[in-house]
Amino acid sequence: MKKLIVLLGVAGVSVSALLVRYSTAPSLTLVVYRMAFAALLLLPWAGAFHRNELRRLRFRQLLLCGVSGLFLGLHFFAYFASLQYTSIASSVVLVDTEVFWVAGLMFLLTGERVGKWGALGIALAFAGSIAVVLSEGVGGSVKGGLIALAGAAFMAVYTVIGRLLRREVSTTLYTALVYGAGFLTAAALALATGVPLTGWGREDLWIGLGLAVFCTLLGHSVFSWGLKYEKAAYISTVKFLEPVFASVWGILFLQEIPPLSTVLGALVILGGVALCAWDGGTGRRSPEKSIRGCRCQTGKKSV
Repeated sequence: MKKLIVLLGVAGVSVSALLVRYSTAPSLTLVVYRMAFAALLLLPWAGAFHRNELRRLRFRQLLLCGVSGLFLGLHFFAYFASLQYTSIASSVVLVDTEVFWVAGLMFLLTGERVGKWGALGIALAFAGSIAVVLSEGVGGSVKGGLIALAGAAFMAVYTVIGRLLRREVSTTLYTALVYGAGFLTAAALALATGVPLTGWGREDLWIGLGLAVFCTLLGHSVFSWGLKYEKAAYISTVKFLEPVFASVWGILFLQEIPPLSTVLGALVILGGVALCAWDGGTGRRSPEKSIRGCRCQTGKKSV
């Protein structure tokens, strides 16, 4: 059931491609709107119902929440910046390498291993994602590729911190703090790069709200919830399904029929995710116990 809920989170995130299609604002402006609405929707709820938990948070936990939000904002910035130098297909493939960063970081920090079936599943899902995006034509510069790889690394840090903190902080409080930090990061990056945050139509604000509700609260928040129960590598692998769901929305709402390569790639991705979900894997230490010797306290009511 938990794995199914995580899959529903991918469906939520995949709506972003459909919503952005109707926007006239720059991508980074939409990220600021998205993070702002997500934080505004969550912070009052967290303040009202998680006040005691907030008071119990240690400085290390608050700091890691802030760092997690920082890397989420940096991920969005790097991903959109890479699109200025390389194709969408190339960028997506390179950003999808997040799963390899996550698997390596989790092994180094906690000893959490991916089993042989999980490794095969990750490889299949990655190969399937390449098949899906190849239909767009891969091309671009080395600079764009390096920026996209940086975006993958930033997202991996965000995912790993979530895997570690979700053992001790509730989903609502964790995501509220992270989205608040993500908003501040995205807004600072927009101001530093001269991207205008105002002067856009009301429609773009509604799109930003839609991104916050469907893609962030019902998408990334579900991933954060799942990180308490599933391996970080599995959560990263499941994200390979995003272009598959996006293709489905394109068929239903835009009458865009995907090419055969997309369909075949989607089937390979589904097989890879199924293998990764079935895999047991191993681990020397549980993630909640150590970050290079830093012991974490698990809250009994963390959900």
